[in-house]
Amino acid sequence: MSDFSSPTPASPPPVSAAMARAHRRYWRFNVALIVVLMTIGFVVSFGLPLFAQRFAHVRVAGFPLPFYFGAQGAILVYVALIFVYIVLMQFADARLLRAARSEQGDAA
Repeated sequence: MSDFSSPTPASPPPVSAAMARAHRRYWRFNVALIVVLMTIGFVVSFGLPLFAQRFAHVRVAGFPLPFYFGAQGAILVYVALIFVYIVLMQFADARLLRAARSEQGDAA
C-alpha cells in the first residue's frame, strides 16, 4: 500500500538566467497588454455611455455615435481587441520560442 497522504512535489527543471529574464519579459508584456486592452474595453463599455449626450452630434455611417456603439460598434471594438491580443501574443510567443531555442543551442 502506498502512502498518498504526503506527496512530494516535483522540483521544476533548472532554468538559466537568460531564460528566466525572457519569461519575465514575456509575462510583463502579457500583463501590460491585458491591462491596456481591458482599459480600452472599459472605456468603450462605460465611458462612452456616460458621455453619450456629448457625442450625439458625431455621426458614423449616418447614425449618431452613441447609437452606433450601442448597436454594433462596441462589439466590433471587442472583436478588434481580441484580434490585437492574438496577433501581439503570437509575436511574444515567437520571441520566447527564439530565446528558448537559442538557449538550447548554447547548451549543446
